[in-house]
Amino acid sequence: MRRLFRLVIVLALLAGAAYLFWPTLQNTWRYVSLTTAPAPTEGSLPNPLPGRNLVDTWGAARSEGRRHEGVDIFAPRDTPIRATTRGVVLNVGENRLGGRTVMVLGPGRQRHYYAHLERYADIREGQWIEAGDVVGSVGDSGNAQGTPTHLHYGIYTAGGAVNPYPLLRQEE
Repeated sequence: MRRLFRLVIVLALLAGAAYLFWPTLQNTWRYVSLTTAPAPTEGSLPNPLPGRNLVDTWGAARSEGRRHEGVDIFAPRDTPIRATTRGVVLNVGENRLGGRTVMVLGPGRQRHYYAHLERYADIREGQWIEAGDVVGSVGDSGNAQGTPTHLHYGIYTAGGAVNPYPLLRQEE
């Protein structure tokens, strides 16, 4: 009888620990699955501004001797911006060039960068998002202030920026 009682106590403690740590285990599994998944391939990502024309602006000259590390997609102010991939929100904040920005860690450890936002969606750092979730809206914040409203979309790897244009699906 004593042995049975101990077994029940041990099983109850294990069940309680599993219940308490399940969210952490689930998030760890999601993160490992995300970072070990293959990076997006040509034409595999949806347009973050569905219905808007895509033009390859990669490498164009920019102020201060820089080159453009992304694509600019023009749209009216406040047009919703959709995540191109599932992932973990790494950053929701401002910087000098991008203004209001969101950075999402996606498959293959690539970082997806959304810049010049007018406003943020209801998202926070560490949050899991899916492709198609709204991350913000089109604006002209940062060094784009006063230019036509647009989204600057960039993809960064450990080796630096990569041209997102070939990875985005061309809508017909």
